[in-house]
Amino acid sequence: MITTVTIVIPVYNEETDLPNCISRLVEVTRSNKLYEWRILIADNASVDATRKIGESLVKDYSEVGYIYIPQKGRGRALRSAWLNNESDILCYMDVDLSTDLKHLPELLEPLQDGYQISVGSRLSKESQVTRSFKRKLISRAYNAIIKLMFFTSFPDAQCGFKAIKKETAEIIIPLIVNNYWFFDTELLLIAAKRGFAIKSVPVNWYEDPKSSVNVTRTAIEDIKGLLRLRLGGIPKID
Repeated sequence: MITTVTIVIPVYNEETDLPNCISRLVEVTRSNKLYEWRILIADNASVDATRKIGESLVKDYSEVGYIYIPQKGRGRALRSAWLNNESDILCYMDVDLSTDLKHLPELLEPLQDGYQISVGSRLSKESQVTRSFKRKLISRAYNAIIKLMFFTSFPDAQCGFKAIKKETAEIIIPLIVNNYWFFDTELLLIAAKRGFAIKSVPVNWYEDPKSSVNVTRTAIEDIKGLLRLRLGGIPKID
């Protein structure tokens, strides 16, 4: 029986990048017959033309779906899209497709070989990354802090290129508190500390100079999240 995969694209005011993102993803997935693919646009309360474009793309491509979440937050988008999904494997990637799509099969393969979660890594030795010095420094410092605080082995918690088995998502996601950028890190920390097998996949990654991510604000949110988990403890799984 063929494995089903849903790729979620969380978006907020991405009217410019969304059409190209979906057309590229459709092209790549249609050329790969090893999986049954679905692409889901998860719109976080966009106020530009993103919603109109998303609904139009659903009409253009049979494998594309669209959901509207009336509140902002990447974590909230993933929570909604993943928990209300019947695919065997659930993925997400950023709309700018900064991660080279040639790595998509490599991201999924570990989940067929006993791993529960697979994550792209920009910080592995084999990775090739084009990134500003400031963001590279912040990323390395943040991931170093994670290792010091929690003794984890995964090198990159924040790369927007991840896949998880459906049954694993159903166990971990209800335990995650954060609905924003820290969602990724919280998911991995809960998984790592509760014995789920995580595979890191080196990727080629190219920074989008138009990225709207506020690096300083995100870093502060992430540190607060790490302190919450360090002082309050990793949630237990029943």
